[in-house]
Amino acid sequence: MKGGREMNERKDKPMPDIGFRMMSFFFRIRDRFRDPGKQLEKVGIKEGQTLLDFGCGSGSYVIPAARMVGENGRVDALDIHPLAISAVEKKANKEGLTNIATILSDRDTGLPDESIDVVLLYDVIRSIKDKRALLKELHRVMKENGLLSILAEHIKVEDVLEIAEKDGLFSLRDQHGKLLNFERGQHEQTE
Repeated sequence: MKGGREMNERKDKPMPDIGFRMMSFFFRIRDRFRDPGKQLEKVGIKEGQTLLDFGCGSGSYVIPAARMVGENGRVDALDIHPLAISAVEKKANKEGLTNIATILSDRDTGLPDESIDVVLLYDVIRSIKDKRALLKELHRVMKENGLLSILAEHIKVEDVLEIAEKDGLFSLRDQHGKLLNFERGQHEQTE
């Protein structure tokens, strides 16, 4: 059943509000020294694309991504934490960007099959309990020629490669240090 949860499914939980606020403060400082837009240039985002920022946090990558996809594109910013959604909505309003939609969810995107060109999974994969289920969901929503971009922070690059390429769902396209870009594979995972 779509959208239903199995009883034994491991569910992710949001961090405490104080933890989120501290993380957001750290990211604001980090973003002053490491421009998120420069990181996104390595992904090859194009005008008119649809992009999912999974685990968007306070929106470090959402705003530059929205500018890159332009008025004819769309950015879906998904996070498990209500404060993240609120932060992204405030930033989008402040910047006058209307091509950003927010999704409050732990994993299920609610997006149609094969509707996304690019998925950003930045500094979040290590926190996901059921990585296989997440990658299956991302594979489902990505277009046939879609791209999954993973930033391997606080996790070994080798572990990211093993997780992402398991069962042929994704294959490495290119790598820029800890930034790994994967093409969508043709194989569906089976239970």
